[in-house]
Amino acid sequence: MKEIKNNNNDEKLNAENSTEGIKTAKLEPADLKSIMKFILASAIGGFLFLVPIPYGTTFTIPIGIVINWVSDLLQLETIDIASLLVLVFITFSSIMTVINMIFKPAFIQENEDMKKLFSPSPLYLLSRFIGLIIIYMVYFNFGPEFIKSGATGGSMLAVSTTLVSVVLCIAFLMPLLTDFGIMEFVGILVRNVVRPLFTVPGRSAIDLMTSWLGASNAAAILTTRQYETGYYSAREAATISMNFSFVSIPFCFVIAKLIGVDSKFTVFYLISLLGGIVLAMILPRIPPLSKLPDTYDEIAGKQIDEEIPEGISKIKWGLNLAGHRAKESTLMDVGKSGLLVYSSMFLDLIPIVMAWGTIVLILVEFTPVFDIISIPFGWYINLMGIEGAKEIAPTALVGFADMYIPPLMLANFPIERTRFIMGAVSLLQIIYMTEVGLIVLKSRVPVNVKHLFIVFLERTIIAIPIVTLLTNLLVKF
Repeated sequence: MKEIKNNNNDEKLNAENSTEGIKTAKLEPADLKSIMKFILASAIGGFLFLVPIPYGTTFTIPIGIVINWVSDLLQLETIDIASLLVLVFITFSSIMTVINMIFKPAFIQENEDMKKLFSPSPLYLLSRFIGLIIIYMVYFNFGPEFIKSGATGGSMLAVSTTLVSVVLCIAFLMPLLTDFGIMEFVGILVRNVVRPLFTVPGRSAIDLMTSWLGASNAAAILTTRQYETGYYSAREAATISMNFSFVSIPFCFVIAKLIGVDSKFTVFYLISLLGGIVLAMILPRIPPLSKLPDTYDEIAGKQIDEEIPEGISKIKWGLNLAGHRAKESTLMDVGKSGLLVYSSMFLDLIPIVMAWGTIVLILVEFTPVFDIISIPFGWYINLMGIEGAKEIAPTALVGFADMYIPPLMLANFPIERTRFIMGAVSLLQIIYMTEVGLIVLKSRVPVNVKHLFIVFLERTIIAIPIVTLLTNLLVKF
């Protein structure tokens, strides 16, 4: 906890951080150059990540267009560069891990970042080798059909190629939002609103907006990065990543079109939006999220302080904090941070996506596991008055594996009202293992699969009656 004393209003401000040992630092008023640096970087970052603009038949944020442009560049007529990069990344990751295990070369052992990448735990080591086998089967089209199928390994390769474009863009552009002061400035202004509603710090308002408007995997990366740099506690990072990593507006439209309710897209998105806000107010106040510790990352320590000294206005103090944050950030630091995020995602995360994502999809597509375990959901859905409850019950659970599966299962279901309700519910589940789940698990946020699954179940159980009620009130079929 930090205590801030004001001497002669905004002259010299002494900050004492008792959680990091007793150390005193003087915070002078930020200079004009630093404040202009904050304004310029934040304006560019705010435009890229927060401003919805027309795109085709719907709206998206500019970073989404940049991601699509990069994705198109990686798709040539003769070769899919993104898929090849996934193959290269997993191969390189596996080879370097073996080299490090056997030979322990100095260039890895003496570099903390490289040592962390190539010294995985036994589970992650297994993931790399399973992922290596699967990617070669899928890419070169050999081996059992249930592994290389477009519904299993092929689907996970598609997710991985999407990550290539997403992470390439956000790893180097995301610091415009996180490292140059806009989160400090906005945090001071809105903390009295955001914290009572969602139990998270004011600075997360920018994170929440970016998460809601952008891609879910990009949102999860942004949030976990804030924890690992000391600006969120464990509980706050888990709360934001599990409640605000919403799928993008364009993807919502794709889902609406896939399940045949695109003619009602406006009300479909509105119901998802309202349901998401209600869930984000409820879930942080019940276990397991409410029981997670409000402690900060051991490596980074606590860096956030949103207390305002007496006698200083919110805007003046916000500008002061933002200016100091911008002054500390350089393009070289941004480049190093982006490279670290990018290498971590591709050398560590993608093998896990290919390995465990494919295994879960095999269970969904080729075994009756989800049909059996979803029987209680069939009873619950029927209790809500949703037609065809027994047939569509598995869609309530399979979303834990991947966001694409529920709408694909709903696409040919004959009852439009059921497709509408369960399609909206699938958007509100948020914790898809191949997207948000694995990113959170890969980070230093202290959550496990059990936490993720319980929150997923809670979101699903609470979302079904909310969406059903709003549908009954707002939609005519």
